[in-house]
Order: sequence, then structure tokens, then C-alpha cells
Amino acid sequence: MDTSEAENVLEIGFGSGHCLKRIAESVGQRGKAYGIDISSGMLEVTKRRLENTGLVGRVELCCGDAARLLYEDNPFDATFTSFTLELFNTLEIPNILEEVKRVLKPKGRLGIASMTKENEQSALVKLYEWAHKRWPIYVDCRPIYLEQSLIDARYEVRSKEKVKLFVLPLEIIIAFNAK
Repeated sequence: MDTSEAENVLEIGFGSGHCLKRIAESVGQRGKAYGIDISSGMLEVTKRRLENTGLVGRVELCCGDAARLLYEDNPFDATFTSFTLELFNTLEIPNILEEVKRVLKPKGRLGIASMTKENEQSALVKLYEWAHKRWPIYVDCRPIYLEQSLIDARYEVRSKEKVKLFVLPLEIIIAFNAK
């Protein structure tokens, strides 16, 4: 997802901070990158990663839940999440997408990279889903119907790309807040 200087961009579920670092670089001196993750351990890892880059002043980190984003309405030009949405229970995904919509500016962009279930009937996807049901602590995410979830939440899907990570099917989608 392209970002430009002077934008405010939120990464939800920033993990170890690799993407957040790239976002901070892309928003330039006048923009700001924000990150929220439920894990205080990942917050500390990301802080250390950013301290070595000189980007600390461009990033604001927060420990919190994507289901209740700790931000006012409409401050972000864009949000990004990678391998996070599929961690949530299927019934929680619409609520997460509504919460993201709340913090996005009208016509703001949402970029998502996620394991996909769409058009995937492979034995590997079925095995992955089985492992997720059997050992959810170790296989914590599973393929989801990403595009349909976005459409149901009234986002406008602008681009979609299917790729493989190792042999797992992924979708990368850019959508716009239709409000």
C-alpha cells in the first residue's frame, strides 16, 4: 500500500515492527506512523527495532486490542494489517472492520495481507484449518474470506492480488472506506 509524506498511517497488529518501520520511512518528516498490538512483548521488540533506525519520533506505539481501537474518530489516512485479521474469531471480523472504518478518514485506505480461503479447496488449506481447530494455541490463524468480509462491511475493494507464501494462499487487498 503506497503512503505519501504527511499522512497518518496506523498498523494494526504490528508484531515485530518490520512493516511499521517501512511505514514510518514512507510518511516522511511531516507524517506519523502509529502501531497497535495486543502483545506488550511485541511492543518492546518493536521499540528496540525502531531505536536503531532514528525513526522513533515518527512512530507512536500502543498496546491495545483491535476490537477497541484507542483512537478518536477519523484520524488516519490509511490503515494496514498483515496476518492479523485471521487471528480473530469469524464472528469478530465484522466488528474489527467497523472499528477500522471508524478510525479511517472518509475515503481512507485499508491495506490487508491475509491467508485466504476464497477459491481454495486444496488439501493444504483443509489441513491448516484442521490444525487450527485442533491446536489453536500453536496454529493461531486460519484462512478467511477476506474480500467478502470487506464487501459485507461496506468497503470499496480497489485492488486484489492472490499470491502464495510458501504454499499457503494469500490475498493482498486495498480497499477504501466508502463513507
